[in-house]
Amino acid sequence: MAKHVGIVGCSSEGAALCYRMICLEAAETMGTYHHPEVSMHTHSLARYMDFIVAGDWPAVAGLMLDSAGKLAAAGAELLICPDNTIHQAMPLVEPASPLPWLHIAREVVREARRRSFRCLAVLGTMQLMTGPVYGDAAGEGGLDVKIPDPRQREEVHRIIFEELVLGRVRPESRRYLHGVMASMKSAGCDAAVLGCTELPLLADGPAGPLPTLDSTRLLARAAIREAAR
Repeated sequence: MAKHVGIVGCSSEGAALCYRMICLEAAETMGTYHHPEVSMHTHSLARYMDFIVAGDWPAVAGLMLDSAGKLAAAGAELLICPDNTIHQAMPLVEPASPLPWLHIAREVVREARRRSFRCLAVLGTMQLMTGPVYGDAAGEGGLDVKIPDPRQREEVHRIIFEELVLGRVRPESRRYLHGVMASMKSAGCDAAVLGCTELPLLADGPAGPLPTLDSTRLLARAAIREAAR
């Protein structure tokens, strides 16, 4: 029997995308129609956003731990969170959690090392791009990270919260993202981290200037492997 996977959701689009990937991609190794048992708990995104904007990471951790407790009660055996930004609270979450977690940035860095990338462009929310989540994980893996310039960071952040989390995918925003990737390639990056779990919605089109590391898909695949272990 595969382990029961618990998804601690934040935004609906990112959580739904991760759930769908687990259910569909597991069939490749587990057999047609097979996937691990999956449960999900999601607090209102508005509650998370109040704490994220205020920089109150202990309160973010409290929401994540509340979800963890509910998923443990539902029978989950391992946890994932398909939201990069709130991983900034993970140092507070993991020691107090009733269940083990897979860490999204560590899974991305593991794949980057497997593909011999050395310098990663981190794309995501403002808090993620300027925060420690990927810098810490990349440092542990011996990789470098770079982030877009302030104007580009503002626009990528706007696209995420005014379009992608609402399910809106616009061709002009895809072109803008490719332009950001091109500038990061010129700055010495050899791959781009899609460090917002909604960014795969935007990057699912013509190939961009850099190879991409899809954090949502990589986390889903790691959950499938761990569930089947």
